[in-house]
Amino acid sequence: MTTYDDRASLGDLTSTVERVRSSVEGVIEGKPEVVRLSLTVLLAEGHLLIEDVPGVGKTMLAKALARSIDCSVRRIQFTPDLLPSDITGVSIWDQQRRDFEFKPGAIFAQIVIGDEINRASPKTQSALLESMEERQVTIDGQSYELPSPFMVVATQNPVEMEGTYPLPEAQRDRFMARVSVGYPSVEAELQMLDVHGGVSPLEDLQPVAHAHDVAKLIEAVRGVHVAETVRRYAVDLVSATRTHPDLRLGASPRATLHLLRAAKASAALGGREYALPDDVQALAVAVLAHRLLPTAQAQLNRRTAEQVVQEILQRTPVPAAPQQQGFGGHGPAYGRQPRGL
Repeated sequence: MTTYDDRASLGDLTSTVERVRSSVEGVIEGKPEVVRLSLTVLLAEGHLLIEDVPGVGKTMLAKALARSIDCSVRRIQFTPDLLPSDITGVSIWDQQRRDFEFKPGAIFAQIVIGDEINRASPKTQSALLESMEERQVTIDGQSYELPSPFMVVATQNPVEMEGTYPLPEAQRDRFMARVSVGYPSVEAELQMLDVHGGVSPLEDLQPVAHAHDVAKLIEAVRGVHVAETVRRYAVDLVSATRTHPDLRLGASPRATLHLLRAAKASAALGGREYALPDDVQALAVAVLAHRLLPTAQAQLNRRTAEQVVQEILQRTPVPAAPQQQGFGGHGPAYGRQPRGL
């Protein structure tokens, strides 16, 4: 298995992404765009919310991503009786040492799978807030750092709402992106029957990358260049959600930061050292829609947050391509002309 030193370039590291992508796509049939978004969130140091009906592979996607990387993985089945200490850990009195000893909870892993996250009580859900934002856990006044890389992949069922607790806006805002797996095509479902009919492909899935490789990839993504005009374009998109008449809650500044980081990761997945407006556009719905709250009138008119974001994308002018060369002699930062309103 290949590892990389500190001088590894973005081009050298993209092979790691391809191995992980191929590994996950071998389990999730016919959903390359969903797999790509999952990898984008991983490289952007974000967290992923998978929301869809039962049986379409939400948990399978999370497990396939986790098993494709040789790192620590924990799975939490969220239930109404789950306690915050089950997630974060607890301090236990040690009779021999005459002192309290901290027992880490399930959150102390590099990839944490939260299955049916909306079935836990709000008190238990809130145990994730500090870890998802600050990547640490505070117990009895003592802070404990979480391992790196760290990613929460949570699933929830939007249809069966009995016995569930909707995620509060503060927690939804901590997820970088939301994705729906959706039903497979006829061809993909037929292929799934051939591949999954005997045994689960997860049983034979082996790690194709080290956590060290992913850490190097994340470091490379941080160095992706974003031009001033692309940054302003992201700010314009997010700002438009705060004044749109169909929304009573727009996107937060955290959403702008997540959109920028995701665009940089998308550029890295494309083998580029610079982000394009296309990267921002392609990720805007996944990054912004789950944070928005439509007004009561918009809900009566069956207007969804996704539709509002698409409308904002159509109305917001795209930055023009600059005439000068891009940074470091890598060519133009982007080459697309502005789109009309």
